[in-house]
Amino acid sequence: MKRYISNLFAGVAIIATPALVACSEDYLETSPTDSVSAAMATSTAENGYNALNGIAKTMSTQQYAWSQGCAGEGRIYTIYENYPSQDYFYNYYATGWAPIMNLEYSTRNNTSFDCYPWYYYYTIIGQANTIIANIDNASGDPSLVKFDKASALTFRAYSFEKLLHYYAPRWQDSNNGAADGIILRIDESTGGQALSSMADCYKQIYDDCAEAVKLFKESGLDRNSGDVWIANENVAHAVWARAALSRQDYAVALEHAKLARNGYPLMDNTAYYSGFCTPTSEWIFGSYGDAQENMWYWSYGTQYACNGYYAANTANGAGAINIELTNQIPDNDIRKGLFLTPDKFEHFSLSDPTVVDTYYMTYGILGFTNDDLWNEVDAYINARHAIGASSMARPYAPGYYYLGGHTKFYVFDTPGIGYLPFIRSSEMYLIEAEANYFLNNAAAAQAALVELNTSTNRTPGYTCTKTGNDLFQEIVNYRELELWGEGVGFSDYKRWNLPINRKGLAQGGNAHAAIAKSVAVNNPNWTWVIPQWETDYNDAFKSTADESAE
Repeated sequence: MKRYISNLFAGVAIIATPALVACSEDYLETSPTDSVSAAMATSTAENGYNALNGIAKTMSTQQYAWSQGCAGEGRIYTIYENYPSQDYFYNYYATGWAPIMNLEYSTRNNTSFDCYPWYYYYTIIGQANTIIANIDNASGDPSLVKFDKASALTFRAYSFEKLLHYYAPRWQDSNNGAADGIILRIDESTGGQALSSMADCYKQIYDDCAEAVKLFKESGLDRNSGDVWIANENVAHAVWARAALSRQDYAVALEHAKLARNGYPLMDNTAYYSGFCTPTSEWIFGSYGDAQENMWYWSYGTQYACNGYYAANTANGAGAINIELTNQIPDNDIRKGLFLTPDKFEHFSLSDPTVVDTYYMTYGILGFTNDDLWNEVDAYINARHAIGASSMARPYAPGYYYLGGHTKFYVFDTPGIGYLPFIRSSEMYLIEAEANYFLNNAAAAQAALVELNTSTNRTPGYTCTKTGNDLFQEIVNYRELELWGEGVGFSDYKRWNLPINRKGLAQGGNAHAAIAKSVAVNNPNWTWVIPQWETDYNDAFKSTADESAE
C-alpha cells in the first residue's frame, strides 16, 4: 500500500470539513413529529409508533439550523464526550479543536457549541411530550397506545439525563440536589419556565422511567425485531440505571442495570470484531443507520470510522486511544487488539530517530519515515481486517496510521453508513461493578468484571482479586476500554471527579501537544453554562444564583 505524505496537515482549523447535504427518502416511511400536526401524529396507535420513528430520526439527522455536523447523537459523541475525554485523541485536528478538547468553550454562553445539546435534547423532549400528551386518545390497539406512551417517556428521560451531564454540576457538588439542574418541560407548553433543582430533575427521570416500565409491562409488547432505535423496556431500565449512577444512588443503579441487560447477552469475539456498525446481541439502544437514510458527510462514520470517507481518503485517521490506558491492559485482550498499540510492533522504539521525528512526535503517526515499522503496522491492519470485517472496505486506505489508532468502528457503505450504539449490555455490567464498589460489595464488583471479561473470553484467563482503590481503578480502566468512542468519556470523568491529564509522546502518552493538557476537577469548565439563547427569551428563567442575589 502506498503512503501519501505530501500536504499532510494543510488547512487544519476549528471548522468542520466541507460536506454535502443529503436528500433522503422518508425515514422508514414516517416523518418526525415536528413536521406533521400533533393530531395526525397521535391519531392512531400506529401513527404513534411512526412518531417514535420520527424521534429516532432526530437522533441521527442533520439539524440544518446549526453548524456543519450537528447531526444528533453523533455530534454529542464527538464534541461533548469523545473530544474532551481522557482517552480519545483526534490528533489531526487537535490544533484547531483544542479549545473544545481542553474544555475551554463551556463558559461561553453565545456559541453554537454551548447551544447545540440544549436545542437538540429539548427538540426530542418536545416531540416526546406531544406523544405523551395526546396518545391516550388515539384509536387502534390499546396495547400499542401504552407502548407508544412508554417509549416516549423513555426518550424524554434519556434526554433529561443527558442534559444534566452537560448543564448541571456533579451530584456530589449539588448540596444533595439543591443546585440548579435543567428546565423540566413535561407538557406541550413553550413559554417561560424556571430551572428546577437537580433533585427534582432526577426525580422526574425516575418517575418517567417507572411509568414507562409500568406501561411497557401492561402493553405486553416490545419494539419490532431489530428496531434498536425505538426505546423499549430495557432502554427504560438502562436510562434509570445511568441516572441513578450519576445521582450516586447505587442500589437503584444496580437494580436497573441488571434488568436492562435481560435478554441482551454479551456478544462473542467474532461479533466484537465485526465493526460496531450493525447491531449485535447486546445493543440495547442505538441509531438507525441503513443506506436508505444516508446522511452523507454528516454521519459519525464518515469521519470517525476506520474505513469511513476521511480515513479512507485522507491523512485524518479516525481517532486513537490513549496508550497510557492500553498499557495497563493485558496484551491478549481482544479489545486491545482493535488498536495500534506499541506492544504489537517490534520496530516501535522511542530511541530510534526514524521513529521519533518531528512529525511523529507532534501527530503520533506510525512509520512516517521508518519502512520496517510502517510495514509491520500495515500487515497488522490487513490481518485485523481479515477477522470479522473483511466484507467491508479496508481501513486507512491511504496508509496513515496513528499510534493508538482504532479499528473498532467501521462503516458498511460509503461514505459513512452504519448504525451507532447508544447503550450496550456491556455498560450495564460495568454499572453493576461500579455500583457494587461504592456499596462496599467488593466481591460482587469483582464478579461483574469477571463476567464481562471472562464469559466472552475478551480477556482470556482474566481474574480479579483487587480491592480498595485498586479495584476502582480496574473498573475505570475496563470501562474506558470497553466503551471507548461510545460517547461516555467526558461524563465518566466528571462523575468520577477525576482530572483530565493527557500526555504527549515524550511523557509516555500519545496526545498532540495542543491537547496534552490537564483539567483539574475544580475547573468550572466541566459544566456548560445555560445558553444565552435560553436566558434571553425565557422570561421566567431564574437560577439559584439569581435568587441568592435578591
